[in-house]
Amino acid sequence: MIFCAEVRICIWKNKGMGVYNTPDGYKGVLDVMGKYYVIFNPLSNSGRGFESATKIETAVTDGEFEYESILSIEDIKKFMRELPEDKTLVLSGGDGTINRFVNTIGDEELPREVYYFPSGSGNDFMRDVRPDGNPGLVLLNTYIKNLPKVTVKGETYRFINGIGYGIDGYCCEVGDRLRQKSDKPVNYAAIAIKGLLFKFKPVTAAVISDGHKKVFDHVWIAPTMNGRYYGGGMKATPGQKRLNEDGTVTTMIFRGRSRLKTLLLFSGISKGEHIKHRKEVIQIKSREVEVKFDRPCALQIDGETVLDVKSYKVHR
Repeated sequence: MIFCAEVRICIWKNKGMGVYNTPDGYKGVLDVMGKYYVIFNPLSNSGRGFESATKIETAVTDGEFEYESILSIEDIKKFMRELPEDKTLVLSGGDGTINRFVNTIGDEELPREVYYFPSGSGNDFMRDVRPDGNPGLVLLNTYIKNLPKVTVKGETYRFINGIGYGIDGYCCEVGDRLRQKSDKPVNYAAIAIKGLLFKFKPVTAAVISDGHKKVFDHVWIAPTMNGRYYGGGMKATPGQKRLNEDGTVTTMIFRGRSRLKTLLLFSGISKGEHIKHRKEVIQIKSREVEVKFDRPCALQIDGETVLDVKSYKVHR
């Protein structure tokens, strides 16, 4: 049953089974009753954020649920401190929602446990940490400690999944323009195909990895990854571990002279099979890396677009 006093705050009660913590932060099923306070992004999943957030009921089938739009919370740090201890805090949204959350929190230690339930369109973070696809809640605290940072155009941001630079940034740029004109879902695959075959011009990229410089020509993308996935399911760096002890990230250079061949090889990125082609795909592990293009291109940080970028630098 749903009780809604106003649009931004609702209480949902349901009976069934509850949840418990497993070692990797996943919440499984247990016969207990819980209280969950879900802060959701109403803009996620093409404006269906609240509807998507309530699907938490399929994963946590016992409890009392309260929902509040994260946009109505002026001070998230104060909010977390003042939320009653008997309520489990859940953040619901997409990768962009996590990104904005971690950049608001900064380097401060979270005052309480915060769980995540995916309700976005891409959900690459969830795809990475729950590869078996099981539903449930993931404890965020472990995954957002000491996140890598990217400095671009004089501003520094934390990121949860990866930095896209090249045709992936171009796709975000075109997608943003299309969303301004229409409410229809954006077909990023079609944008990428047109870009690879006709519209996007590859660049020359300089990569400075822990002080060592290499230059690559005919570069189509040059992302730096904290996890394995970005762009709504692209397995760009299959070997990258977001909780690795050495704190390294992976930069992946995808280059090629032929547009058609590049398109054919690019189709394997969803399964991570593109890395088999070592002439075209180069992976570089670093603690600190800077990528420079010979002309400005769009860049994306966990799906958020930055225009006219000539370089970015990732560091801790």
